[in-house]
Amino acid sequence: MKELLHNISQCTICKSHLPLGPRPVATAHINSKIIIIGQAPGTKVHESGIPWDDQSGKKLRQWLNVTDEQFYNTENFAIIPMGFCYPGKGKTGDLPPRPECAPQWHEALLGKMPKVELIILIGAYAQKYYLKDKAKRTLTETVGEYKSYLPKYFPIPHPSPTNRFWRAKNPWFEELVVPQLQKKIQYII
Repeated sequence: MKELLHNISQCTICKSHLPLGPRPVATAHINSKIIIIGQAPGTKVHESGIPWDDQSGKKLRQWLNVTDEQFYNTENFAIIPMGFCYPGKGKTGDLPPRPECAPQWHEALLGKMPKVELIILIGAYAQKYYLKDKAKRTLTETVGEYKSYLPKYFPIPHPSPTNRFWRAKNPWFEELVVPQLQKKIQYII
């Protein structure tokens, strides 16, 4: 695992597409119990090198009902984004994760974590990649049908502040789904 994480940290596969250059951000341990698969680091995470070290991360930890210590304990959580580096700015937020990362690294990483009990799929990119034709037409439908993906996967929306409108339109997520997610997390860790 150490060698694999080192190789990921040295990755430059999409260097020419990255406005801030490569700085892969991923954490994992052979004993990780839960994998968080999100989109790609933002500028703050690119700077710090610490996954989910931003407002989205604060909201995610609230949803999971875990402390920073629990969250950053790699025996609890492996953090593997769809794109390991900051992809750049788009019209309405960051660009999509680079498509090279997941096919290059995910299978190797998942293969080294035999104790995983749950994979949290954050956002449409992760959900489409992992759920394939089982993903529903929209993220809202996929998240609403979360029970059908258990026990392996738990799809959730991205906790970004830019998604506050989605959360306002879909209060059922925080009222009904988040408590179920929290129960599952507490049971596992």
